[in-house]
Amino acid sequence: MHRNRRAKIVATLGPASGNEAEIRALFEAGADVFRLNFSHGTHAEQAVRYAAVRAVEAAVGRPVAVLMDLQGPKLRVGEFAKGEVELKAGARFRLDLDPAPGDARRATLPHPEIFAALETGSDLLLDDGRLRLKVTALGADHAETEVMVGGDLSDHKGVNVPGVVLPVSPITEKDQADLRFGLDLGVDWVGLSFVQRPEDLAEARKLIAGRAGLLAKLEKPTAIERLDEIVELSDAVMVARGDLGVELPPEDVPSLQKRIVRTCRHAGKPVVVATQMLESMLSSPRPTRAEASDVATAVYEGADAVMLSGETAVGDYPIEAVSMMSRIVERVERDENFRKIMDAEHPDPQATSADAITAAARQVADTLSVAAIVTYTTSGSTTLRAARERPEVPILCLTPDERTARRLALAWGVHCVHTQDVGSIDEMVAHSTALTASEGYGEPGQRVVITAGMPFGTPGATNLLRIAWIDG
Repeated sequence: MHRNRRAKIVATLGPASGNEAEIRALFEAGADVFRLNFSHGTHAEQAVRYAAVRAVEAAVGRPVAVLMDLQGPKLRVGEFAKGEVELKAGARFRLDLDPAPGDARRATLPHPEIFAALETGSDLLLDDGRLRLKVTALGADHAETEVMVGGDLSDHKGVNVPGVVLPVSPITEKDQADLRFGLDLGVDWVGLSFVQRPEDLAEARKLIAGRAGLLAKLEKPTAIERLDEIVELSDAVMVARGDLGVELPPEDVPSLQKRIVRTCRHAGKPVVVATQMLESMLSSPRPTRAEASDVATAVYEGADAVMLSGETAVGDYPIEAVSMMSRIVERVERDENFRKIMDAEHPDPQATSADAITAAARQVADTLSVAAIVTYTTSGSTTLRAARERPEVPILCLTPDERTARRLALAWGVHCVHTQDVGSIDEMVAHSTALTASEGYGEPGQRVVITAGMPFGTPGATNLLRIAWIDG
């Protein structure tokens, strides 16, 4: 089974999609990567979902990626004596470390690191940005504020601090326990929330120790200020538009999305666009026209993947949401303008022999109208270089490393096959052409372009290009 599209689909698992039959249906509808959201659910529930994904993978005979998404530090106010208060514009409101239940004049904010980082004049956004406070005075254990935009505030609502780098690790004690559990399960990607600076990635990479790919979630404006460094240190990136849209004006998010996607494409790092893509399908069998256009925009930009969150985790129409997203992607990629956009945004190859070989493979594929580009890879770098080129033909990735095959399920245009390694060029050619045909990507008489590294099995050493015919 292979897809008739290049961009991939990430589907979040949850109560609406947690058993093997439901996951199999999501896969058949078009999901390529399954996300386990560790902000919700127990370890036991996540283990059942993970096992179900692997059972589906075995049944369909195709590598499937699992992304674990760490919760990260969640900054929240405490509880209120009556459960909810109304903050009126112009009123004074105090935030402090006192654990006593709050009222309309004060509330607990049990995060001393916030008070240490704030300055007079700083803004605080509460409840996904619905309320806005401005700091008028500060102490080590409190902040006096003025309510700029009022509204109802209830227990444990979130707090955002735009424009301030908070002295907190993105990996909480809960995250560390979740991470150990997920890595022991065998997840393929780790999504790191609340990334503010490149140093955050170094901490996570040390804990992951090469057992999974590191995906940086960009949801803090402060991360954008060091975007190039964060992309360089990541294995993949997610445009997490939910929190970005809270801390930034909504009109800024589309241009930032384009900037992040473009930066990742030039760096050859997979990039996922996420949050509220088909949100109305939580309760409706069809999306709005604006949502369909939103998905299409991400595909036109060249994103490696688009993601569904609540639509598949808790929505009423999880299968329909994946199927609809898949149809939107396929329709965009059939548009003659899509290829023009991909070519216009095509990054120049870096000055390395590996990039030169891969760029040449794309050119040969276009000139000779080959059936596919076949990449032999151990680490995945050869295949990611091919995906960076955004070729018009499919990329067939052959790898002896099952973990690599699974991780590359996230990459644009890549169809992975976990297969044995080869020992000679003749064996490589025979294996490549046979698998291109058996996987449904070519027919006898068609040609393929093959890239690999010599000697075989050497990570990152793309230095060979071969054109071969598929035998009858």
